[in-house]
Amino acid sequence: MTQKTYIQSYITIQNNEIVLNGDSIFKIEPTDFADFSKQAYRHFEIQYPKFFKMDALSKLAFLGSELLLSPLVSADQENNIALVLANKSSSLDTDVKYQESISDKDNYFPSPAVFVYTLPNICLGEISIRHQLKSENTFFIFDAFNTEFLSNYSNILLNTNKADVVLCGWVEFFNDSYKAFLCTISKEENTKYKNENINTLYNK
Repeated sequence: MTQKTYIQSYITIQNNEIVLNGDSIFKIEPTDFADFSKQAYRHFEIQYPKFFKMDALSKLAFLGSELLLSPLVSADQENNIALVLANKSSSLDTDVKYQESISDKDNYFPSPAVFVYTLPNICLGEISIRHQLKSENTFFIFDAFNTEFLSNYSNILLNTNKADVVLCGWVEFFNDSYKAFLCTISKEENTKYKNENINTLYNK
């Protein structure tokens, strides 16, 4: 029997602002993403030096997941949290930077530090390492945020007991244009978002 699932918490990051469960928790004057992400990292007193080596897509996914998962994960037990993310541009922003590093024959300088991020699912690895997750993770590419597919996929993971919680959402970054929408879903009833769906919260 399929059990109903519920959104537990959600976060949106765009336009130099972070909104958690409908409340703005961090906002600064317009700046580029590199500066915004650095200021957000310091504001929330995150301790994870590897953050500064990540590409922009991973930083975006990391910030959203950090604020959603930190209250849920425990260092002394296995956290059965699946990751299901998607975007439109894949890792194209990083791919372009890497291509630039190898296209000039007179200044040929391939960067291993950039190359390592030329797959979109690397951000899933960064989140998994940070929170010691060994559960299922998948990254999809769609033309637009496919809420029905992602909801159905997340519900299957929960109803087949492949995960206790699913972190699901959209992390798009290209040419300093970005939006992250992430939410946690589980079978635990949540009266606050009982009648909400991913699409409604994404478009708020």
